[in-house]
Amino acid sequence: MPISSTVRPQTPATVWLARGRHASGAAEDVLRRSLQQRKDSQDIDDFLELSEAEAGPSERVFEARWQVGDGVTVRARLSVTPGPDGEGQEWILVAEAEQPWSDDWPSPTGLFWPQEPDAAWDRDAAANLSLREINPLPQDDKEMKRLLRNTVRGGWHIHVVVHEAMTTDEQGRMPVARWLPPGLRHRVVEHRAVPQQSRGLNWALRDSGVQVPRGGAVVLPGTPAPEGYDAEDFSVRAVFLDGSEPADLVDAVKRFAALPRPLPDGAEDALTALREDWHLLNLQEELDRQRGLVAMYADALEAMTKSRDLYREAAERAHEALTAYQESDGTAPARQQPSGAPAVSPLQQLTRTFERLKGRSS
Repeated sequence: MPISSTVRPQTPATVWLARGRHASGAAEDVLRRSLQQRKDSQDIDDFLELSEAEAGPSERVFEARWQVGDGVTVRARLSVTPGPDGEGQEWILVAEAEQPWSDDWPSPTGLFWPQEPDAAWDRDAAANLSLREINPLPQDDKEMKRLLRNTVRGGWHIHVVVHEAMTTDEQGRMPVARWLPPGLRHRVVEHRAVPQQSRGLNWALRDSGVQVPRGGAVVLPGTPAPEGYDAEDFSVRAVFLDGSEPADLVDAVKRFAALPRPLPDGAEDALTALREDWHLLNLQEELDRQRGLVAMYADALEAMTKSRDLYREAAERAHEALTAYQESDGTAPARQQPSGAPAVSPLQQLTRTFERLKGRSS
């Protein structure tokens, strides 16, 4: 029988997403120090670490907010969980601005995590690849194919493959991310193939429908490919690895990043948590929240009052009917014992609802 597939929602234009792995040590300690330094230097307005009761026993959650552009507020949430293999910790970061995201704004990853070269946070969660340095492709063709097939799944990063036409020096080994705008620098994973890997590389990419020109580069489509992706549009025929800016490749990456794409695996829950379970409120937001609670209580009280009045009116009518019946023949019908649980009156039901609302707000 056919298997139905669920279409994932598109990534909103206001949202910035990243995911990775912290290789060693306690990620929460690193985040506390880094965020405090960012607050002290006024790179962010404030941050908050959620308690274990608020975040869950195996998850650490940090919230931060800052201003970009002309007073545009950004709210961001980073969650840390133990790695599935028991080594390291995986993290997911979702940020949302009050208007469509600009790649010229600071990278949220760069505001949460320290930027020292030896920091342990910058590993890709799927294949343990570097998010800040180039990643040499495996020498074995089958292993290369397996890596390129598996690493693009999920849709969290932009994957770029560069083929070296000749052996490069230290300048040629610099990652393309150094020329990208700030908002893209921690979203790109760069794979690098040495000169003799040209044939094996294109064999490994055959199933994905793209090819890498000798001495060129390509932005991989990922799985699923974004709407509007065409391999020719994101293939660069020549990349000069001499330390100069690879302008054509930078342009291809920027155009790819602008394509509409579905939310990556697991991002929908993270975005929902950011929007619906936000704790780091400023004074105006806290005031609006309290006003909302007052309005909610008022609505509940009004509904309870109406129910009470209806209940009283129904009781009075029942009493009048019973009195009339007794006056007619002097007896009242025997009451049958209920066979199940006693019915809950509307007044009791609304009272319980009000108590639940009160408990939820405390």
